Amino acid sequence: MTFKFDLHIHSGYSKDSRMEVKKIIEIAKSIGLSGIAITDHNSAEGGFHGRKIEGDDFTVIQGEEVLTSRGEVLCLFLNDEIKTREFYEVVDEVHSQDGLCIAPHPFDFFRINRLKGIEKLYKNLDGIEVFNARCVFESCNIKALEFALEKKMFMTGGSDAHTYGEIGSAGVAVKDIEDIRKGKTEIFGNASGFFKLVKTKIYKSFGIEV
Repeated sequence: MTFKFDLHIHSGYSKDSRMEVKKIIEIAKSIGLSGIAITDHNSAEGGFHGRKIEGDDFTVIQGEEVLTSRGEVLCLFLNDEIKTREFYEVVDEVHSQDGLCIAPHPFDFFRINRLKGIEKLYKNLDGIEVFNARCVFESCNIKALEFALEKKMFMTGGSDAHTYGEIGSAGVAVKDIEDIRKGKTEIFGNASGFFKLVKTKIYKSFGIEV
């Protein structure tokens, strides 16, 4: 049996998302996901909230997308919110919680907060997000995949959803949730692409959630 997880979702605990945690979970269940990681910007509150209301046969992984001194790091399987912002301290704190440190969208040149210097920092990380559905250009994901293969790093994927319509557009398929920790993942997904992002921004400018 295969279980699908979207490992990169932003709730209303992120300043750039209005999604309610409860509704995120409802939608994720309705489209056949077995679980999600709620990874808000510099906050783990969304994940903690989701964990409390996840219900039966569904798993919410507590996460956080931390803007460190070197750029963003996607932190998964947290027990406590990450307070420090210095890159190496973040890595140490996450690992002390038996969590994972992932480089999200590492080669997407549109992301000004992407992790800088990954060619040197990758040894401190556990894995790389090789499919981010919000990457405008497919080449950005391909480069991440090539880098992960070259460095023999395990791979993750996620929608990076900020709106309901994006949930589940990318993620990982595993036989057991512990396979995520072990890096035994298969990637699935469809790129949101430029036009979908433009449409989303237009709707949001009118206060419409999509």
